[in-house]
Amino acid sequence: MDDPKLKSNSARTAMGVHERVSAAASPVQGTTIYTDAQGLAVGETSVSSAGFEVPVYFAKPGSGGSLHPVLLVVSEVFGVHAHIADVCRRFAKLGYLALAPDLFARHGDASAYQTLPELMREVVSRTADTQVIADLDAVAAHVGVLGGDVGRLGVTGFCWGGRITWLYAAHNAGVKAGVAWYGRLDGDVTDCTPAHPVSVASRLYAPVLGLYGRTGPDRAGGASERDARRT
Repeated sequence: MDDPKLKSNSARTAMGVHERVSAAASPVQGTTIYTDAQGLAVGETSVSSAGFEVPVYFAKPGSGGSLHPVLLVVSEVFGVHAHIADVCRRFAKLGYLALAPDLFARHGDASAYQTLPELMREVVSRTADTQVIADLDAVAAHVGVLGGDVGRLGVTGFCWGGRITWLYAAHNAGVKAGVAWYGRLDGDVTDCTPAHPVSVASRLYAPVLGLYGRTGPDRAGGASERDARRT
């Protein structure tokens, strides 16, 4: 690759944050699926956003001269761990340039936290929506350097990132589609979280598919849920 900012392919996936924090939060662990990088170009780059270099894992097809459709992959609270990097490689196998920015990097090293409450208090609660949206904008503006076609832009996210998926689809008019894999639909309005999916659903620039369990803890309840379904 000719990008001078490229680092190693590890994309901080070896840092173990997901495994360690998840283990502290839950006694049941799943098996992480591994997608190889054969035929792909994978690695880590950094993107400048408001004076901060945001680490970004990326994966894309390793050959072909045409520009690739772009998918922003937004993690859960555990950051860019092995599963998120694997998701990027899966999309790259399908022809996408998939990018997963570490949106928590400004506020600490998630791998240093041994419990979920500590991680939420010290890192996640300090990560404002405005910062996240600005960082995603910066990544989207950078995709041309990596062979991406920003005119074909999608976003997908998991749990915390599922909520961000809705917000970003209501922010960036260039987004063509989004998929939210669970995550909060409603919640308290604060300086860090001034809006939620139920309040922006009528302002989406693109269709968003939301995937939620009926009894999941993150689904909105009552009138909020009904309103979200109507939009």
